[in-house]
Amino acid sequence: MFSIILISHGQMSQGILHSSEMIFGKQEDVVAVSLNPDEGPDDFRKKLEEAIASLGNTEKILFLADLWGGTPFNQASNLINEKEKGGDWLITAGMNLPMVIESYSARFSGQDPKDVIKGIVGEAKKGVKVFPEEFNPQEEKPAAPAKKAGSANLPTSGQIQYVLARIDTRLLHGQVATGWTKAANPDRIIVVSDNVAKDKLRKNMIAQAAPSGVPANTVPIKKMAEVAKDVRFGKTKAMLLFETPEDALKAIESGVDIKELNVGSMAYSNGKVNVNQVLAMDQEDVDTLKKLRDMGVKFDVRKVPNSSPENMDELLKKAQSLIDGNK
Repeated sequence: MFSIILISHGQMSQGILHSSEMIFGKQEDVVAVSLNPDEGPDDFRKKLEEAIASLGNTEKILFLADLWGGTPFNQASNLINEKEKGGDWLITAGMNLPMVIESYSARFSGQDPKDVIKGIVGEAKKGVKVFPEEFNPQEEKPAAPAKKAGSANLPTSGQIQYVLARIDTRLLHGQVATGWTKAANPDRIIVVSDNVAKDKLRKNMIAQAAPSGVPANTVPIKKMAEVAKDVRFGKTKAMLLFETPEDALKAIESGVDIKELNVGSMAYSNGKVNVNQVLAMDQEDVDTLKKLRDMGVKFDVRKVPNSSPENMDELLKKAQSLIDGNK
């Protein structure tokens, strides 16, 4: 896996590093180097050399710089020029958070830095959007090729594919829109909730929070069960988001064929007990999760993609003990 060095004027690189780890989890061999106001090119180069020496993999490094032609960029390019074989050290300028998240995702595929440049540059560009959407600059699109006679509106065989089904009280937020979307690679995000489907404001907020190129919809549980059986959605790779375990159970009992549930966040409220930093449960939650387990559903208890999974059976035992102790 190649190393990544974030470089910038001021604390931008440090801030992006912290923000990206909130979304994608702690990263190995990723460091940030900042050029402070009282430092010159030589000071920055020294810090850059120290950062490189701290990495486990110094053969393949991707530098993500804030600005083309600035001191951080220039000092990194000088190091590359001085390296005997610089082909495995590359710099991309115009760093933003979507670019950094995409570079994390690309590392897990085992690619070299030169093979991921196109993807991270494209993701950086797609991350620049305007709200309200009507103020987005309009790009001219090439004319679509003419459809062959008889090919339109043909149904797709098969059923919808679930690349991830997640329980998360916050539903669609940064960790889901970036980290989990990159990890699961869906072409559609579906929030399955009777409550949210009735709430126009929340539905609009979910649609607006969708990552570029992956639309987000909100549907009631009954509608999701109908979609699950509709062959027209056979090529859809969907990420399903549930607000509660109870909603997930209702969907499965209605015919949504989910084999595994990612349990990422269950917020605390009155009557619940905290079983870890992000999961709070009451008796109904415990009973529901046990029922799902007994139905053969597997659990992947993780907040972000590269964190270590926790054992659901142990969490349920802890939750039951805490609930019984409060009686």
